[in-house]
Amino acid sequence: MFFVPVPKNIFKITTLKQQLQTRGTRCFLTPSQKTSKGEKMKIGFLFPGQGSQSIGMGKDLYEKYEEVRNVYNKVKGLTGIDIAKITFEGKEEELNETKNTQLAILTMSLGILELLKQKGIEAEGLAGLSLGEYTALIHSGAITFEEGVKLVQKRGEYMQTLVPEGEWSMAAIMGMEEEQVVEVCQKVTKGFVVPANFNTTGQIVISGEKLAVEEAEIMAKEMGAKKVRILKTAGPFHTEKLSEASNKLREELEKLTIHDFEIPVIKNLDGTIYSKEDDVKEILAKHIISPVKFSKSLENMLEMGIDTFIEIGPGKTLSGFVKRLKTDKNITILNINNVESFMILGTEEKIMKDN
Repeated sequence: MFFVPVPKNIFKITTLKQQLQTRGTRCFLTPSQKTSKGEKMKIGFLFPGQGSQSIGMGKDLYEKYEEVRNVYNKVKGLTGIDIAKITFEGKEEELNETKNTQLAILTMSLGILELLKQKGIEAEGLAGLSLGEYTALIHSGAITFEEGVKLVQKRGEYMQTLVPEGEWSMAAIMGMEEEQVVEVCQKVTKGFVVPANFNTTGQIVISGEKLAVEEAEIMAKEMGAKKVRILKTAGPFHTEKLSEASNKLREELEKLTIHDFEIPVIKNLDGTIYSKEDDVKEILAKHIISPVKFSKSLENMLEMGIDTFIEIGPGKTLSGFVKRLKTDKNITILNINNVESFMILGTEEKIMKDN
């Protein structure tokens, strides 16, 4: 759910802007077209989670495109919450309330997806970080827009109100292997702390009691961590401590109708693609009490042949996660989070692929 920016790695990865500067306009109108070498590009959509929000995000898209305004209006009608007003005009403290944050990020991402539909740009694989998985499930057709929005509203409420008493904290540890972070958490003596988000190579988020997280921070630095950053969070997310919220969400999930997937979605729980045999409702109930395996999700997308990643929603953090992947493939990364980034895509009416 939570993440911090990461630096570029040494592998050859290009952004759309870089390609426009170095490759001119030689690119593709739709995902079905091929490169001069006869290669068909494969697009994957990435959807951010809580932690990427900021006041004013999506405002320019809302003001310019009717399709985006329609999405915000539909969400308001379904939830009774004027998420546009909270996002564009509210205070940071209000937007950062989990019940508002999750709905705001979901709505912005869904609005951008409507614009991409108009361009005929579609993905062959979807993945989202924590909350972002709900965006992916809605876009895949597995959950309807109406049920998905209402479900995220409930999810945000439960994750905000059903947090056990105590002082909780989360921290991002950079520059350590997964096994090392697990070892650090196991050695802590001042309370509960566990790995919560396996974001990408060299970045893992831990979650737990405040004193335990602080002790883990010291240990991690002593064991060679490059950096540890305490995150602004409201609870021990993606740990067993949110079991009450998980159980309440399970009750809401029982009312849900799951439909066939029109696009493959990779789940946070284990980094694999949802299958017909998967119990989607149970997976989503476990979702908020289980570690996020996002690094495995990205690795799986590469194995699927995805070579063009489009991050849809606020921020560029998931793109940073892609850049940290250990791969020798040529990867194109795009971010769509405002009018300018969409206009680059829309003006050219092309998505570029490095050859």
